[in-house]
Amino acid sequence: MSEEEKKTLPAEEDDLIRIPVMRHQSVPAEDYEKLKKKHRRLKIILVFAAVLCLMLGWLGGSIVPYAYAHSMQNSINAVTGLDSSDKFSSILRVMSEEWFFAADIEDVSTRLTDQALYGMTTNEEDPHTSYMSSEEIESFTQSINRHFVGIGVQYIDAGDGMFLVERVFRSSPAEAAGVQAGDIIRFVNGESTENMTSEDISGRVRGEEGTKVSIGFERDGEIITLEITRAPINNTVYGEIMADGTGYLEIIQFGDTTAQEARGYLEDFRDRNVQELIIDLRGDGGGYLDSLRAVASLFIEDGPVIMKQVYSDGKVEELRSVEGLAFDFAPVVLLVDRNTASAAEVFTLAMKENRDDVTIIGETTYGKGTVQITRYFNDGSALKYTTSKWVSSQDVWVNGTGIEPDIAVANHEVIGTTYAEMPDEGSFSYDSVSEFVRFAQLGLDYLEYAPDRTDGYLSHGTENALRQFQQDAGLEATGILDQKTYNTLISRIILDYNTNRDHDPQLQKALEVLHG
Repeated sequence: MSEEEKKTLPAEEDDLIRIPVMRHQSVPAEDYEKLKKKHRRLKIILVFAAVLCLMLGWLGGSIVPYAYAHSMQNSINAVTGLDSSDKFSSILRVMSEEWFFAADIEDVSTRLTDQALYGMTTNEEDPHTSYMSSEEIESFTQSINRHFVGIGVQYIDAGDGMFLVERVFRSSPAEAAGVQAGDIIRFVNGESTENMTSEDISGRVRGEEGTKVSIGFERDGEIITLEITRAPINNTVYGEIMADGTGYLEIIQFGDTTAQEARGYLEDFRDRNVQELIIDLRGDGGGYLDSLRAVASLFIEDGPVIMKQVYSDGKVEELRSVEGLAFDFAPVVLLVDRNTASAAEVFTLAMKENRDDVTIIGETTYGKGTVQITRYFNDGSALKYTTSKWVSSQDVWVNGTGIEPDIAVANHEVIGTTYAEMPDEGSFSYDSVSEFVRFAQLGLDYLEYAPDRTDGYLSHGTENALRQFQQDAGLEATGILDQKTYNTLISRIILDYNTNRDHDPQLQKALEVLHG
């Protein structure tokens, strides 16, 4: 399969529903539906015109002056100079050469063309088809493959300038240098990280392949300085053997190197006599079909159908496992959530339908049942468009419905909740009502500070819980939710969720199912 036509099943950012914050605009109620219909008609006309121009040639044809007359209440206004048979080219010329603001835009022709292409590929029927600029397709591909040059650690901003190493990836420069999970990053190239952000550290740690970076880690109260040589890193998979001997494999995305990464961890599990396996697909938004097949083939016998592609003309293509069942871990638990999507959903159903020792635990998955291919232009931009739908080996189509787990276990509500940044002057005391207060209440409840409610009203019970948290965190115990308390609370939630497995009910249920 060529790079230009690589098939993907990702759930991208544009799959998310976003509600814009807008000033109230007065529209009479009786006119609202008319405006919606008019807007919908306008979109259809614009898209049709753009498609017609593609058929006629982007900038081909001549611009022929003509007069267009529109009559309304016996008044006729004539506009001349534009060719209705090639509206795209005509409008592009006028906007590029005569539009007042064109002079303020660098490369206005490219900007306007891109805007038209975005509009042409935006439709209500298919949120997964889109035109992407060269920068956007590069970022999109990076989000799937997760390739970069660095040292191979994943760290957490734990607040107060403390950056805690959560994971050290297998076969990485960091692993070779002796970095350990739990180390705290204190210095980068001799510079203290105290006033740095996560982005500051990432920018300093990453660099050119073969170059060195000096990092001071705090471990058991002492500073250990290591010189680490940067190298290409692939981190679509993470694995470890848990304290009870269970193998844990997280598949973050189905990228170019996912099968090879997974195989490395699985070989280590097998060499250390691991039997039971947890495969964590939570937050996995999908990836490439060839990667999906390679990973599924590690667990499914050679030959069975992993998925089917169904095209609009009724044609069906089957994707089967190849050189299958490299590893026979059993039983297997799959962890899923509402952000498990696309290729990760294919993998989930393929495992469930082709094995009798698989249990799915978590929440109903996203529900993306279509396949896209990416076609590149010679300027680096690309068109990603839907070519087919996918169904499981038993003809299950998850689009819009998702996969229901065998055992439903919800995470705490604060996990996965989107929060807003509190402004510097933000402050909420007793009797206040705010979404900031509600998020803080959820966080306090997650951290077991037992607020009396989680509806956004700052009660005396919430005030007491805040005061106790502030005291434990070394803050002034006022019972007032200010920016510092809010940010510290967020940091503690993130740190706890990533380091305290007792607060992961889905994982705990998986261990219970595997071991009774």
